[in-house]
Amino acid sequence: MSEANGGTAAAAPSLAELVGAIRACRRCIEAPSGRPLPHAPRPVLRVAASARIAVAGQAPGARVHASGVPFTDPSGDRLRDWMGVDLAEFYDASRIAIIPMGFCFPGLDAKGGDLPPRRECAPLWRARLLALLPRLELIVLAGRHAHVWHLGEAARDGVGATVARSIELLERSTKPRLLPLPHPSWCNNAWLRANPWLETEIVPRLRREVRRLLKAEPPPVD
Repeated sequence: MSEANGGTAAAAPSLAELVGAIRACRRCIEAPSGRPLPHAPRPVLRVAASARIAVAGQAPGARVHASGVPFTDPSGDRLRDWMGVDLAEFYDASRIAIIPMGFCFPGLDAKGGDLPPRRECAPLWRARLLALLPRLELIVLAGRHAHVWHLGEAARDGVGATVARSIELLERSTKPRLLPLPHPSWCNNAWLRANPWLETEIVPRLRREVRRLLKAEPPPVD
């Protein structure tokens, strides 16, 4: 029944309720877009309404699927180095949210590599989740899938061209500001060797932004 007919509109879910729904989600098995997920879902994310920084990665890999903790792999080591944070800072959800484009390990392709994030996940959950993180000031976009979702047309020319414009895109975006990076996977070693400007130009700016936000005391969350 609608409010116009004398009913009461359903209240929007709280962050805790939405995270609970995400953790219980079985859409990619029960109503998949294409082939169903080849194993039981295990959504992996870390969020708090007070977080000022978010990391938007791709999707959990096999190690993270087993551990239930995001970025417990060499990609995580590299990402933490790029951000200039230690383990305690990185896993403090009150300051850094970790919200991948797909919350579950998507499985492996025929060559043994990770499949792309499930197509069901981001359209179903992402906008609603971000709307409940009001303190976010910076989203670190790690990889093409995060670039395309958050930047749209600005990411049309591919990862290399998008990352080359990282500082421009950071300064052009409004709160939360967006900073695209390549995915920190070790599969990208050749790209990183061929593009040393990432370490000399983009990483120092990222570290300054992260350190500034980590030092700031967040206001109380209503």
